[in-house]
Amino acid sequence: MGSLRFVTAGESHGPELTGILEGMPAGVEVTVEEIEADLLRRMMGYGRGARMKIETDRVKIKSGVRAGSTLGSPITLTIENKDWENWIDIMDSAPDIEPNPRRRRVVRPRPGHADLTGSMKYDFLDARNVLERASARETAVRVAVGAVCRKFLGLFGIEIGSHIVAIGSVKAQSILDLPVGLNESADRSEVRCLDDDASKRMIEEIDRAKSNGDTLGGVAEIVVRGAMIGLGSHVSWDRKLDARLAQALMSIPAVKGVEIGMGFEAAYKLGSETHDEMLPGGTPHTGGVIRPTNRAGGLEGGITNGMPIVLRAAMKPIATLMKPLKTVNFETGEPANAQSERSDVTAVPAMGVIAEAMAAIVVANAVLEKFGADTTKDILKAVDGYLRRIEERWESAGQTSDT
Repeated sequence: MGSLRFVTAGESHGPELTGILEGMPAGVEVTVEEIEADLLRRMMGYGRGARMKIETDRVKIKSGVRAGSTLGSPITLTIENKDWENWIDIMDSAPDIEPNPRRRRVVRPRPGHADLTGSMKYDFLDARNVLERASARETAVRVAVGAVCRKFLGLFGIEIGSHIVAIGSVKAQSILDLPVGLNESADRSEVRCLDDDASKRMIEEIDRAKSNGDTLGGVAEIVVRGAMIGLGSHVSWDRKLDARLAQALMSIPAVKGVEIGMGFEAAYKLGSETHDEMLPGGTPHTGGVIRPTNRAGGLEGGITNGMPIVLRAAMKPIATLMKPLKTVNFETGEPANAQSERSDVTAVPAMGVIAEAMAAIVVANAVLEKFGADTTKDILKAVDGYLRRIEERWESAGQTSDT
């Protein structure tokens, strides 16, 4: 499965979130400021809740980086919860002192959240034991880990961006030629949408949902540019890069669907309308061929083909509603209204940034799987040798055809 691994720890209202990234080679230049730039982007977006006014995510690099460069050892990143003072008595690890139970217990599980399923699985009478970890707050440290992977990928000219193509019933116009500097363009919009008219209608839809005590989902498109042909593998199910990317995006809270390239649309097309023809004359990055279209979304047989990787993640509306749905009370077994927690009307713009981070982690792992070494210098040499081999292959083919 590759040499890059990461794990996160921490609860939504705990003292801090922690991420440990293992397998990053030595020689990747990374700073706190670069990581925090992505953390700030995660906090953007019209429709976010009150917590975004409380938290300004600051990261601390506690291991694995010295003098601005990775050491090859595990990298530890932490993000402090600035609201911890108000949650100590609720989330503290010390045992309860009878007969005083914890404040803010959750006994009315929210439909669509992990409250009920997690409580039944782990035999909890207070769903806060579940929701604090199931919260999307955990994704902040994923973004921090992804920022380190993004810096590594930049050494090979691999860039990752996203933009929002739908929120609620509002869909943006399809853009064939996405701008260079995708994130810079998308981040100018409050909803990270490249279509100005759609952006305005998305904001109006968010306002309507908020006034009705409701929430909205949507779709983010994630684009990976510059990935060379040959990442991933066809030989086993768990080495297919498209499968890994789909799993990574599906792991984001509230994401319920993932598409690659044409996605579900391909099921309704003819083969002649679905596959990308190949013409001679490409670069070693694309395997020496040119593709006039990118319907496959940059992946064939679980392997990158050198075209941009195009992914879409569909996020359902957030489960916490200000006008709660019906549920059942844990303690009494009687009908009740679901509990409400501080929440967003929509987090789709932020989800795009989180999806970028997850894609960066998966693609970085694929690069290391193919070219892995202890230092970035050795990896860059391996990449150069690989691309030179592809170039020489086509030069040899040309000489053969001449004879």
